[in-house]
Parts: sequence; structure tokens; C-alpha cells
Amino acid sequence: MPLSHPPLDLLPIRRLTSDDLLACADLSENRGWLREEHKWGLLLTAGVGYGIDDPSGKGLVTACVVTSYGPDMAAIGMVLVAEAYARQGVGRRLMRHVLAEAGDTPLSLYATSNGRPLYEQLGFTSAGRAEMLKGRFTPNEPAPDRTVRPATAEDLQHVLRLDHEIFGADRTHLITRLPAFADHLRVAEQDGVITGFAALWPNMDTHVIGPLIAPDPGTAQALVASLAAATDRPLRTDVDVRHTSLVTWLKANGLDRIATNALMIRSLPDLPGDWSRRFAPLTVAAG
Repeated sequence: MPLSHPPLDLLPIRRLTSDDLLACADLSENRGWLREEHKWGLLLTAGVGYGIDDPSGKGLVTACVVTSYGPDMAAIGMVLVAEAYARQGVGRRLMRHVLAEAGDTPLSLYATSNGRPLYEQLGFTSAGRAEMLKGRFTPNEPAPDRTVRPATAEDLQHVLRLDHEIFGADRTHLITRLPAFADHLRVAEQDGVITGFAALWPNMDTHVIGPLIAPDPGTAQALVASLAAATDRPLRTDVDVRHTSLVTWLKANGLDRIATNALMIRSLPDLPGDWSRRFAPLTVAAG
């Protein structure tokens, strides 16, 4: 880095906007991640991005996104540091800034094995794990018979209430973006009552399933099977490892584990809501 550039600890941290989408995607690619422009677009509009501009004038040194779920919860994702600035304390400085901005608000994030030591030093503790699965879905083991159908506009209020109940926080600003963000949105019904829902959204050459909310593993399988039938792309999803029957079923139908990320929380003993009906998040956005 040229001597004319200010020291890293003096570079200002600023709010990111949707105008920074390509710079964020470039940063992902710089660190060997997928560009994931579609996901970045959602996170930068539904959440608050933070970043430091590269003093060379080319892109970003570091970035992350915080998605608020009201005063009781916020999620941190996409924590990245450019390769040229790695291991120089930039990520730690950005995270300390985010923690100061959050104040007393409890925080959650998904951590890669590389990021976990830093988050532990900053007061995060492990609350679970998500298994990332990817592959071409082949229905070797059929799903149980459940009533699953495409969601309609009239279903949105029911989906919002169900998500609030199961997630334990108000995600209205995120869930209301699902119909436009996802290529397909399905709901599960029993006796005319919506009991679960799932979205299928595009990410590079794959389709991602998430969120996946269901009253039981059989209904989760039926939602996945319905969405899988709607695409010819490989599927990816991130399943709470406690849902062993769903993980086993997905592997029997062509998906393989490609990574495991730790769910970490700060200022909370555990995540709110009902984990037993929360099979997969909207996006892991690990850092």
C-alpha cells in the first residue's frame, strides 16, 4: 500500500447503500466466495451495510451487513475483508464498530471456522450449527403426502404471523420482500390453515431453499420436493443440524454436505422462537 495512503485504523467506516452492490460482490469474489449479487441486493435493501473504502480507490477493504428484527434481535452477515488487507485488524475494527452501533441489541451470526475465533473474542457464543447441502435433487425417497401449493398475495399476512411466532422476532420488512426476491414461494396447509412455508431463490447457478418453516419433518420434505420440482438447477440449503431426519432425506435425494457453519449469539442465552419448526433460514450469510 503506497505511503500516501492513511493508516488502516484511520480509514472511515461508512454506511453502504444499494449503489455498493457491485463492490460488495467484487469483495466476495476476491475472497473466493460466490459473487451472490442477488443476495447482496436483498441484504443491502433490507439491512444496513457497513464498509471501508479501499484507499486505492478500487472497491472495498471490508464490508458486512446488519439486518434488524426490531429492538430484540439483529443478524450480522457477509463479514468480509479483502485479501490484501487480511490479518491486519480490519475485520475486528469493523465488528467493534457494528457492536457499538447495536448497543444492547442481541446479535446473531453464522460463523465459518476462520471467523469463529474473532467472534468468540468479541463475546459471541455458539448456539448451534447449520449444515450447508448442495446437489441436484433426485427424488429417490418421496416426500410424505402433504397439502403444498404456491403462495398467493392473500397468504402473506398468515405467513408473517407464522414467521413471527416461529422466529420469535418481527421480520416483516424481510419476509414481505420474499415474493419479489424468490422465484417460487410455497405454503403448506392443514385443514385450511397455513402451517409452513418455503422459498426458492436464485443464487448464481443454483437455487437456494430458505426460509423453510414447517410443523414437522414430513411437511418440510413436502415443501422441498415441491420447490425442487419447479427448477432444473442444483439446489442448496442450510439446515439446522438438529433436524437429522431432513438432513438424511436430503442426502438420500442427491444433496451432499459442502460446509458446516456455527450459529453464534451475543447478549442472549439462546435464539428466541421455536427451533423445532425452523428448518432452514432465509440465508446463512456466514462470515
